Amino acid sequence: MTWFLRNWDQVAVALGEHLLIAGSALAIAFVLSLAIGIAAARSQRVFDAAMAVSGVLYTIPTLAFLALLIPVVGLGKSNAIICMVAFSLMILVRNIATGIREVPAEVTDAARGMGMSSREILWKVELPLAMPVIVAGLRISAVTVISVTVVAAYVNAGGLGTIISNGIASDYPPKIVTGALAACLLAIAVDVSLAALERRL
Repeated sequence: MTWFLRNWDQVAVALGEHLLIAGSALAIAFVLSLAIGIAAARSQRVFDAAMAVSGVLYTIPTLAFLALLIPVVGLGKSNAIICMVAFSLMILVRNIATGIREVPAEVTDAARGMGMSSREILWKVELPLAMPVIVAGLRISAVTVISVTVVAAYVNAGGLGTIISNGIASDYPPKIVTGALAACLLAIAVDVSLAALERRL
């Protein structure tokens, strides 16, 4: 606590960097997953292909993935964001596609009978009804990304992992504990917030 009170500005900067990486990755992953998930909900072949590719990306160890991206994008936040997007795709695509597929056929048939177009049915019926499942996937992805972003410090991307790695390098436990607790509390806060949203939906 003493180290934190003396260096709260350093922790605040690291927290901001952490949120920037995680937030950017989740936003990009959600947009990509929404497009892929809608297509996957309509076609089993697209669903299988999307799950296969995203599953392979998800199984690559984080440090290995970051290292493989260095020759392509170098060090920094871009490297970390691309890695986090890849880790989010499988969860988000699966939940979006599953959520749309679970909408009862009689509901979409009724909407079609009312004269709605396919696009209107998607945006006004299917996606709203699938939203609880989509938010559940977003919740899992958010906690995963916030947790894994700690490792992004190894490619000079910043974030709370920088405080932890500096503490390990200097053998200074207060830094390690502060960085680790901040990352844990951030993940818990996001999980609780999205869980509340999921229950409300």
